[in-house]
Amino acid sequence: MNRKVKKGNARRTAPNRRDFLGSAAAMLGASQLPAFNSNATAIADDLSRHRGAPADIARDENYWSEVARAFTVDRTLVNLNNGGVSPSPTFVQEAMKRHLDFSNKAPTYTMWQILGPQREGVRARMAREWGVDTEEVAFTRNASEGLQICQFGYDLQKGDEVLTTTQDYGRMLTTFRQRERREGIVMRQIRVPVPAEDDAEVVRRFEEGITDRTRLILMCHMINLTGQILPVKEIVAMARNYDIPVIVDGAHALAHFPFKLSELECDNYATSLHKWLFAPHGTGLLYVRKEEVPNIWPLMAAPDGMTDNIRKYEEIGTHPAANYLAIGEALTFHQGIGAERKAERLIYLRDHWANRLLENDRVSLNTSRKPGFACGIGNVHVEGLDTAALSTWLWNEHRIINVSIGHEECTGLRISPSVYTTLEEIDRFSEAMEWAIKHGLPTA
Repeated sequence: MNRKVKKGNARRTAPNRRDFLGSAAAMLGASQLPAFNSNATAIADDLSRHRGAPADIARDENYWSEVARAFTVDRTLVNLNNGGVSPSPTFVQEAMKRHLDFSNKAPTYTMWQILGPQREGVRARMAREWGVDTEEVAFTRNASEGLQICQFGYDLQKGDEVLTTTQDYGRMLTTFRQRERREGIVMRQIRVPVPAEDDAEVVRRFEEGITDRTRLILMCHMINLTGQILPVKEIVAMARNYDIPVIVDGAHALAHFPFKLSELECDNYATSLHKWLFAPHGTGLLYVRKEEVPNIWPLMAAPDGMTDNIRKYEEIGTHPAANYLAIGEALTFHQGIGAERKAERLIYLRDHWANRLLENDRVSLNTSRKPGFACGIGNVHVEGLDTAALSTWLWNEHRIINVSIGHEECTGLRISPSVYTTLEEIDRFSEAMEWAIKHGLPTA
């Protein structure tokens, strides 16, 4: 059953002069605007010069049209699935190409001996940005790889239980199901409310699911289905009372909204960097608390001498240096925008379409709009319209990329704009949805 989320007091208003100028600037194109730096450091400096509260900057269309010019996105369509994988800014792509070109001059020398060691500088910067030790950060290809390192890396015996939710990511549930088939472990699942707006209740449900056979807990920081943010720190603290490690799926959280990994006090945390950090596709990060590194086996074999070394999780054979070095440009871009500004903008875009659609009584959200419980991702349900058919119609008729969520607990469209998304694109989505609500979907 979908739960109606209170609409709040936000209403659509006529555009003011500043809104109009911002939209006009976005439509004029690069030739009509000041020269735009293609260097990540220069653009970060330009963006950071803007002054104002994050909530005010979130509404400054001139500022965000400047941010958008860093991307080479296709404006013939509307991409509202940035939660799947995001485009990278131009200078991130150029850095990756530059490193790849250099790698190919003499790979065993240029890639292995020169570029390979430069990864340590990126490692140190990422650790510093999220408040952890350099020796606790490993680079992976995506969140799934990092999570599977942890899911397969803990020793479990037949009959041991792992605890997770019914809304965790499908690939991670499949991972535990394989251990069930192969080793005889047991996966138990709990339900969390939709939306979940009481942290104590979420913690209570996790604790209620623990038995004397529970050996691991898997949880999302931000649930991919709805954008729900769960209380990681509180659940980790509860689980520590039972001496149970918690594997945290942060695929959608890192660089999406402000937090420090150190603040969560978790044992490990895996994320994809090609989502909200805008890093090259096929880059991820795995954090493992230093004391926990010896307890988690790598997914691919590493020598005995690396038992305590975070880099054992990077022992995957030959792999490109370019992807990981270009993470540095993406991080600089993220720092230039600012985590708080980015989060406020994503919330502003979400509320722009949500407030409008919620004026119709047939529309409900599976996503909370209370501060701290969600950010830029929203899951919207329309009573009387088939969600999968609506999703297909939005693409076929309006070239709007979206995700159909068919989960029984939160059926709806997952909408995830990004920092390059314009208000005009959000309005195109809203207008298409309003038409479908009023007229219904065409029959074949």
